[in-house]
Amino acid sequence: MSRHLAARRLRAWALTALAGICAAGGVLSTQELDRRVQPAPGKAPPLRVPAWSRDTLANGADLIVSEKRDLPLVSFSLTFLGGSNQFEPAGREGLASLAASLLSEGTTTRSGDELSDALQLLGTSVSVSVGGESGSIAFLSTAANFAATLDLVADMLVNSTFPDPALTRLRAQRLVALRQARAQPRAVADRVFPRLLYGAAHPYGRIVTEASLDSITRADVLRFHDTYFRPGRALVTVVGDVAAADVKPLVEKRLAAWRRGGERPAFRYPAVPERPKTTIFLVDKPDAAQSTVALGHPGPPRDTPDFFALQVMNTILGGMFQSRLNANIREEKGYSYGVGSSFSFGRGPGAFRTGGDVVTEKTDAALVEFMKELRGILGERPVSDEELAVAKEALVQRLPAMFASVASINSALTTLWVQGLPDDYYERYAKSVGAVTKEDVLRVARQHVHPDRLAIVIVGDRARVEGPLQATGLAPIRLYDSEGEPVTGGDTPSPPR
Repeated sequence: MSRHLAARRLRAWALTALAGICAAGGVLSTQELDRRVQPAPGKAPPLRVPAWSRDTLANGADLIVSEKRDLPLVSFSLTFLGGSNQFEPAGREGLASLAASLLSEGTTTRSGDELSDALQLLGTSVSVSVGGESGSIAFLSTAANFAATLDLVADMLVNSTFPDPALTRLRAQRLVALRQARAQPRAVADRVFPRLLYGAAHPYGRIVTEASLDSITRADVLRFHDTYFRPGRALVTVVGDVAAADVKPLVEKRLAAWRRGGERPAFRYPAVPERPKTTIFLVDKPDAAQSTVALGHPGPPRDTPDFFALQVMNTILGGMFQSRLNANIREEKGYSYGVGSSFSFGRGPGAFRTGGDVVTEKTDAALVEFMKELRGILGERPVSDEELAVAKEALVQRLPAMFASVASINSALTTLWVQGLPDDYYERYAKSVGAVTKEDVLRVARQHVHPDRLAIVIVGDRARVEGPLQATGLAPIRLYDSEGEPVTGGDTPSPPR
């Protein structure tokens, strides 16, 4: 049979089957489907928080286990409290990330290539990362290969050799990435923004530089590894096709060589200098196709009692697609493909930030709209009942997806431990969000959003945006470079409005 004849017969069979379904009054009947009417949303999936248990390993690490037996998969993570903010020496920015990457570059029993080959044979990979306030070693494997994969993780954790050639190679890669980032306005804004909010001496304001990368030695990596990767500040989380009673002895056997030690950090941050009046920090990026705009200031920590009210308020302002900021600047004005806002909610005063990429010629107009929406959420444009209801629904409906897979369950349970949240946090989440009132939204907005004390970072073509920005009269303009340092003679005070 020719390929064309087979295709015609298959098409004829499909059309016959479709006609039969329609004739029988099936769901595919064109008489029942009006494409001019938007379908109503379906019911929100129910929240099902799985059962889980806590324990402590012999070496002092905490243990969380949750059974999910529908698929033969296991999600494993080893999470550490604290990160580069607590354990990276000043002047060695980038050390934590390098140390994490070097764990997979070879051990006393296997080379880096042998580790990679062994993981491929098991059908998995191991991710290692150290962020600002936490770090992790994680993998997803089949249940049959869980123990064997954990053997490799234990080897990496205890027996890594951190070879000099690998350090040289990884450092060179990061230096290239750092230089390439200077050509990307968004990457430049991400470096400059925290530097201006917190200062170079604050952990939240430190950035990786060429000098800091060049200064890192193998001795620094060894010292970081011996100090940081300790069970006293660690949590082991295992979720999936396992018998909970079997997990503790299995993990303890595999991690037997990982000796007790290490303490949990206190997360004490220095005071943040009070922000001066709103200032525009302009970073020149000649011929940039767009301007990247970032506005913000230090915000509250994660343990603020205003957390849920702030979540609702920020969702209305810029935390969802139909938020005020996106509806205005993207949908109505067409200045951007998308803008938003967020609170970092770190252990310390994480940043409140709003912004996005905007059309170069509309940089000034977009900034005016950002400021208008910030003032609006403070009461100039009161929150409506509909906005409040939509924001609450958006927050609550995100919750079931957090328990849809073994990996997402692992992340959700680990978050409780990392952020010091109560065990019934997820069960109480919807009630906590539902209790937020319009008065709460207004109160927290006025307490935590300060349009008069913003750092406004704009990375774009100075020749095209500086004049229009100055004409807005919103704030004085100062010129800064891509490392967050002032440019000599770069102050351009704006005229009074």
